[in-house]
Amino acid sequence: MEILRLAAFSQNGLGGNPAGVAFCDEMPSAETMMSIAKEVGYSETAFLVKQENGWRVRYFAPELEVPFCGHATIALGAALGERFGEGTYMLILNDNTISVRASKSDLGFSAALRSPSTWTKAAPEEYITRILSAFQLKREQLDERFPVRIAGAGATHLIVFVKDRQTLADMRYPFEEVRTMMAEQDLVTISLLWQESDSVIHSRNPFAAGGVYEDPATGAAAAALAGYLREIGWKGSKNFTILQGEDMGVPSHLNVSFTSKAGDGISVSGEVRKME
Repeated sequence: MEILRLAAFSQNGLGGNPAGVAFCDEMPSAETMMSIAKEVGYSETAFLVKQENGWRVRYFAPELEVPFCGHATIALGAALGERFGEGTYMLILNDNTISVRASKSDLGFSAALRSPSTWTKAAPEEYITRILSAFQLKREQLDERFPVRIAGAGATHLIVFVKDRQTLADMRYPFEEVRTMMAEQDLVTISLLWQESDSVIHSRNPFAAGGVYEDPATGAAAAALAGYLREIGWKGSKNFTILQGEDMGVPSHLNVSFTSKAGDGISVSGEVRKME
């Protein structure tokens, strides 16, 4: 087994979210993959096995298997492109079949994924109250244009918009308490967001569910966010940028594009750099 270490959604050759990409002759046991993910130490490691109609992929965080991971998909897309050339590759996940397109770039390779279908649902009011309390947020700090909702695009996320950038920068939370609450709703991350403009959104993504305090770039959450924005009738651009990781000192840049069709998969793309 060969494990590559790549950072997806890098910005000008810096930052990005590290992911492991493991090419396997056959899929290891879940216990083995969990052990390897812990050893690699990144928020996710993707395990790939070649099949006739594409690549079978499973994603493991240090503490659990996740059904879909965007930044690891971008990383594996670049790895496939470097090994087998530019083009579109079919990926067979646990519950979905998606695609990733690899393209050469000035810095090596970039990749664009097409997410699973999107959905949103109301978050229980009592649950929202507990989450806000854990993050030491008051209702008046939330941006009333964006209702707090649960959204998915292959994985499940809680969407919370705040009114100002400083509130985002001040994010803190009790790890184990929030980890327990996330499990109640099968959340993979919590998306804490601030809209800078109609085409730029800043994001922080606690990933306590996976044993990681915060993700510096989260493609699955970006896809879920786009589906949420479409559902609430957002008037901003259907092609927008997410800036993430800034408060961690790991700048990351995600390009997101969506159509008007309800539930349609989301395009999320970015640059990939090799870890030194």
